[in-house]
Amino acid sequence: MSTTVKAFGAHDIRQPLVPLTIERRDVGPHDVRLDILYCGVCHSDINFVGGEFGPLPTSPLVPGHEVVGRVSETGSEVTRHQVGDLVGIGCMVNSCRECENCRAGQEQYCLNGHTLVFGSPDPAEPGAHTQGGYSEAIVAPEDFVVRVPDGLDPAAAAPLLCAGITVYAPLKRYGAGPGAKVAVVGLGGLGHLGVRMAKAMGADVTVLSQSDRKRDAATALGADHYAVTGDGSAFTDLANTFDVILNTVSAPVSLKDYFGMLRLHGTMVSVGVTTEPMPLEVFPLLQNGRAYAGSLFGGIAETQEMLDFAAEHGVTAEIELIGAQDINTAYERILASDVRYRFVVDGATFAELKA
Repeated sequence: MSTTVKAFGAHDIRQPLVPLTIERRDVGPHDVRLDILYCGVCHSDINFVGGEFGPLPTSPLVPGHEVVGRVSETGSEVTRHQVGDLVGIGCMVNSCRECENCRAGQEQYCLNGHTLVFGSPDPAEPGAHTQGGYSEAIVAPEDFVVRVPDGLDPAAAAPLLCAGITVYAPLKRYGAGPGAKVAVVGLGGLGHLGVRMAKAMGADVTVLSQSDRKRDAATALGADHYAVTGDGSAFTDLANTFDVILNTVSAPVSLKDYFGMLRLHGTMVSVGVTTEPMPLEVFPLLQNGRAYAGSLFGGIAETQEMLDFAAEHGVTAEIELIGAQDINTAYERILASDVRYRFVVDGATFAELKA
């Protein structure tokens, strides 16, 4: 039998989120149930309920995809997790498991479409859609649930389940290590973790920002250098400098200008989500044999690797802990760039909601 839990979600796009009661499916043989302790608030949650990705895939829709919780029930065939384990769920809770990409451990690029933690048709419940982490509890297949290592603050670790893996995966893929020069464009929820991850990997890190106002914050996060791009001088001063440029901003940028900052065979990779087009000129890529790439979040094994790396190097997000009733205000503040650097919802406060 399914169970009901309290949640916070949207009935339509561009409408405030409201308290809800939703159903969670019964725990199947290969499922685990988590009592949610913390859930991060991501800009892409706002994209969904703001209509940037189109109409809501289901109504109501409960966002939230940076979930840390404790296992409260396991299915009869579960071997990876036990009741009481501290675990996490990120952006997806299933995939086809059979395509070339899934077999390569890159389920986020499932050729048949991965199942998002919210808003996707749920293969475990035909006719239903998945609902996310702005809720008291969640049920998911055991092999899409990762272990949160000892030593990580559970609240500050929640954003690692999306933002952390989103920056870790491309930094690792494109060689952010000792001797590499890495630039991080933007110092928000993604950018501040990009700085911390790149530094932990051993890279020399520069923050590129439009103004000088985040210089002290960048230094506090461990950045080696800081450059202002607003007046354009940094594009000349730092031409042919970086091995990797990690673009974390959720707005269009002048790709041509940033391409010129890449050294021989350097790569610029975009991880921030913008629905607006950006013109791409080929000639600056031909010079120096540069490359431009995009990157989604990571596969399950890579997400576990990232969490273990974060625990080893003490990397977590800078957070502001809020109650469930404050999520709408948090959305407004994120859009106003008024957060350092990630909101996290206290899961205990969902029980206080009155639907």
